[in-house]
Amino acid sequence: MGLKRSNRANAQFNMSSLTDIIFLLLIFFMLTSNFVQIRPFDLPKSDSQTVAPTNIVVELEKSGGLRVNNIEVSQASVLAALSDALEQTNNQKDATVTIVAETGVPFSRITPIMNLAAQRRARAIIATQPRQG
Repeated sequence: MGLKRSNRANAQFNMSSLTDIIFLLLIFFMLTSNFVQIRPFDLPKSDSQTVAPTNIVVELEKSGGLRVNNIEVSQASVLAALSDALEQTNNQKDATVTIVAETGVPFSRITPIMNLAAQRRARAIIATQPRQG
């Protein structure tokens, strides 16, 4: 009764550990990412297709309401709140301020926010919705 010994290496790759790592990475990135929550406004239409990461969201309503990162602020304190939010940003070098202005908001309310972002060397982006063509 002779038993043969096989010295061959197994040429198959075990994928179960790789899928475990992928799922762990997926869960990690989902938990650490920032989700932008914007109220459903009637936004201006644009042909632009630029997508940029967002650090700070400033919402301007036609009725006069203002929010900085979902915190209600007054018209007089919006620049101070935005300045504080820019200082608290982890990556101040690549900070991006997204301005979500409802259709009909005068541009004179948007300009000071853009100027403050420029003074702090942050990017300012006006959120729009795509045109249905």
